[in-house]
Amino acid sequence: MAVSGSLTGDGSRSRPDLKNPSEFYDPGRLELIARTVVEGFLIGLHRSPHRGFSVEFAENRPYYPGDDIRFLDWRMYARSDRWYLKQFEEETNLRAYLVLDTSRSMRWSSPVMSGFSKLDYGRLIAASLANLLLRQGDATGFVAYDESVRTHLPPRASRRHLATILRELVALEGDGGSEAGTAIRDVAIRLRRRGLVVLISDLLVDAEGTRRALHFLRHRGHEVIVLHLMDPGERELPAAGDAVFFDPETGEELRTSSAALRAEYAAAVEDAVARWRSECRRMGADYHLLITDTPLGVGLGHFLQKRARLG
Repeated sequence: MAVSGSLTGDGSRSRPDLKNPSEFYDPGRLELIARTVVEGFLIGLHRSPHRGFSVEFAENRPYYPGDDIRFLDWRMYARSDRWYLKQFEEETNLRAYLVLDTSRSMRWSSPVMSGFSKLDYGRLIAASLANLLLRQGDATGFVAYDESVRTHLPPRASRRHLATILRELVALEGDGGSEAGTAIRDVAIRLRRRGLVVLISDLLVDAEGTRRALHFLRHRGHEVIVLHLMDPGERELPAAGDAVFFDPETGEELRTSSAALRAEYAAAVEDAVARWRSECRRMGADYHLLITDTPLGVGLGHFLQKRARLG
């Protein structure tokens, strides 16, 4: 698996080579990509994402590029000739959940993406965020859902927990309809104290039910980030020619001229995006639209801005 370039804080550089998505469908390769994305991103920031440290020592963890060298454990280095960072109890205060939509619509990709689907992009975003959260010492949980919750991993702060999350990520296939509301409410009930929930979805869902569930999360005091994934082929239709429009979740087809619908479709997409953005702003959640050809560093940047405000 080739990895080209690095990602900076503004996401302006290249991302991992995704020409053959099947190559990262094993935990080892997915971890390699996630680590490369996160380390390149942190180096681009020229600072560590770590919050303040309390005085109560918890454990050591390996040093990663971008970490604050003030907290290197020199005694561990003298004994092992390896770099370790001191972690303290304050680092484990946050509980976070990554909630990934694995419905059938997430499997879709346009020809321009060469088989790289929204689910593939969501898989990489989730792996990178899990890597970033766990290296900060934040307890991280993972939920995958379609018509019901398919995977639930409770929050853990151990770095070993990353391997468990990655195994679940690579096993995801993408099938069924999308019932985000049930998954979000399940997370809200399980988070017994203030936490952070990141919803990763194409938002082809029951919009009203999903909004009610997000309101429920916010009402219980949790911070929310919505990462709205969209394939470039969904943002706008081809300029001309006949086309068959296919609903991946219902199987319904519509044959028509794309040129005749292009302007109307573009207006409908922009209206849907505007409504999601407005509703999230109204409830105090962060909303970000990510087209699947967007560098992964952009998604990480949106997340880190919110994470910094929680520190």
